[in-house]
Amino acid sequence: MGILRLITGWPGPSGFGSATTAEQVTAGIDAGDLTVVITGGASGIGLETSRVLALRGAHVIIAARNVEAANEAKQNILKSNENAKIDVLQLDLSSLKSVKDFADNFIALNLPLNILINNAGIMFCPYQLSQDGIEMQFATNHLGHFYLTNLLLDKMKNTASSTGIEGRIVNLSSVAHLHTYEEGIRFDSINDKKSYSDKKAYGQSKLANILHANELSRRLEEEGVNITVNSVHPGLIMTNLMKYSLNLMRIMKLLTYLLWKNVPQGAATTCYVAMHPDLKGVSGKYFLDCNEWPASDFARNPTMAKKLWDFSNHLLDSALQHS
Repeated sequence: MGILRLITGWPGPSGFGSATTAEQVTAGIDAGDLTVVITGGASGIGLETSRVLALRGAHVIIAARNVEAANEAKQNILKSNENAKIDVLQLDLSSLKSVKDFADNFIALNLPLNILINNAGIMFCPYQLSQDGIEMQFATNHLGHFYLTNLLLDKMKNTASSTGIEGRIVNLSSVAHLHTYEEGIRFDSINDKKSYSDKKAYGQSKLANILHANELSRRLEEEGVNITVNSVHPGLIMTNLMKYSLNLMRIMKLLTYLLWKNVPQGAATTCYVAMHPDLKGVSGKYFLDCNEWPASDFARNPTMAKKLWDFSNHLLDSALQHS
C-alpha cells in the first residue's frame, strides 16, 4: 500500500500524501509569532521550506555556508513576498567552530526560537575528514547538527516556557537510513578509510539523524519540556545535494520516475512536521509523505540511540579540546 500511495499521491491518515505541497500542508496556519532557524535554507527543499514558512508569517533565519547565495535566496523570497521576515547567518556544519560562532551570533540577536529545522546535508561524497578530523558525511549531517541543537536548546526551552508555545525540532533524515553499515553506526571505526562506502556512510549519517531525534525526544519528555523532536524523509528530489552522483541519480530517476517529487512536494513533510497543529505533542516519530512511518529496526533501537548520544558527546569533547 505504501508504494502505491507514493506513486499515486493518495493521501494517508493525515489527509496528506506524496503529491501534497508545502503550501498545501501549511494553508491557513498563522506563524506570525514564530521564529525558525533552518540549516541549508538557501537551496533545494530548504529554500522552499524557508519561503513557505516566511509566507505564513514566521521569522526565518537561514543558516548557510554560502552567505552570498543565501542573501540572493532571501532577495528572491522578498520579490514574491515583500513582508517576509528573513535573516541570514553563516554556518558551516562541518566545522565545530563555525557551529559555535553561529549559535553565539544567533543568541546575540536576542530573538526567541520556536522551531529548529536541521535540514542541511551532503550526500555520497568521496572519503574525506572534516576540519575536526571526523568523516565528512557523519560530521556534517549528524555531528554538526547534534552540536548546534545542544547549543540552541536552552534558548528553545526558555522560549517554550515563556511563551507557552510548543517548540519543535525537525531532523531531515532519509529512507537511505535503511542502507547503512552492517552494525548500523560504526562506533569503533567511524573514520576508517579502507572500508569506507560513500552510500553506506550517507545511510549511517541519516540513521544517526533519527537516533538523535529519538533520544533527544526521550530526554525532553523526561524533563517535562514542551518541545517535540521528530525526523522526516522528504522524498526523492533532484537537488544540488546529488552533485557527487549526478549520473547515477539521472539513471535512477529514469528507472523510477514515478517515485520522484518536485521541490514543493519535497518540502511538504518538513513543513507539516514543523508547523501543523495536528502534531501537537507528537514526538520521537519518523514521517514520510506527511504521515508517520515505521523507521528501520536500528532507528527504533533505544540502546543504539543512547550509545550514539554518548559517542557524539565524546567526539565533541575530544574535537573541541584539540581545536
